[in-house]
Amino acid sequence: MAGTKGHSGGARPNTGGARLGAGRPKSPPILIDIEPTNDPLHFLQLVMNDDAIDLKLRAAAAIALMPYQYAKKNEGKKDEKQSAAKKASKGKYASVLPPMRLVT
Repeated sequence: MAGTKGHSGGARPNTGGARLGAGRPKSPPILIDIEPTNDPLHFLQLVMNDDAIDLKLRAAAAIALMPYQYAKKNEGKKDEKQSAAKKASKGKYASVLPPMRLVT
């Protein structure tokens, strides 16, 4: 079938698939020596406070804990935004009434 279009004769031996030793080498696993716990927040706090653990891992634990420790700062409620907009529109940039129309 080598002479017909679209048929090259099939797969060649040793082509395709995974190659041994190819790709990025795997990093060694990070070993942490802390007390076992079932609470994920407590686990993250232990990781964050352990000085023997790598700083990058401690920072990642601190970032993961942030939403549970501190509330997000609100930008303001809808009513506050509307009142601020009304206050801003009353000064120099207030809209002027259209001229009166005289009907004769």
